[in-house]
Amino acid sequence: MVPPPEQTIPASAAPVPPVVILDQPQLAENIGAAARVMANFGLTELRLVNPRDGWPQDRAWASASGADWVLDDARVYPTVAAAMADLTLVHATTARPRETQLPVLNPRQSSAALRQAEGEGQRIGLLFGAERAGLETADIALCHAIVTLPVDMRHRSLNLAQAVAINAYEWRMTVDDGPTPIFRDNPPPATGEAMLGLFEQLETELEAAGFFHPPEKTPAMVRNLRVALGRARFSEQEVKTFRGVITALVRGRGRTLARLAARVQDRDKP
Repeated sequence: MVPPPEQTIPASAAPVPPVVILDQPQLAENIGAAARVMANFGLTELRLVNPRDGWPQDRAWASASGADWVLDDARVYPTVAAAMADLTLVHATTARPRETQLPVLNPRQSSAALRQAEGEGQRIGLLFGAERAGLETADIALCHAIVTLPVDMRHRSLNLAQAVAINAYEWRMTVDDGPTPIFRDNPPPATGEAMLGLFEQLETELEAAGFFHPPEKTPAMVRNLRVALGRARFSEQEVKTFRGVITALVRGRGRTLARLAARVQDRDKP
């Protein structure tokens, strides 16, 4: 059974991302910015159709912020048809209605469909038009679906690199929708035994300080404290730190009482 468009499709091996085709890009800076966001989300193959100022252009590398491998391997084609000749499923991105009878998808639906096709062994691609005029109807007709972003109709114009970024991000979410590894190394939460030790230490010291008043409300107050601390999902080290804080406060209280007692004794001396 084919999953719905929004569903992430698991893969046993890293999928091959879609080819990005830029039709008649005008500014080298836009090409470099597009390469940058492609690299951000793991897309590596860039094809340029008849770039206005020729290719290569040094300004593109300057705008790529280190994503040189995308630009180094970029290939130039004379026409859109030539650029997509080896691809079996290509989606055209445009914000303008055209005289075609193609399915119209948002980037999330498009990425799911591309991911499905890639899993079946197809070669996939995304086609983006020139900054000023977008895509020609004849070139859109070579594609298999239209991708349009849900932009505000009062201002539909979108920077080329921004359009690439949004579609690249949605593709990435079909591959890995979890946090990046740098955010996955958090320590595991503390055990129930460790948390119970923290609860009991805190409750003992609060009882000694006269916190639980009136006495008949003690069970509810204890329960509320445990629920609040439990929501924090302390790690083992955080439990140790918190217990150290309690110990330091208790010892500080003892020193304060000792100092007060010493002052009273000094005052009462003849």
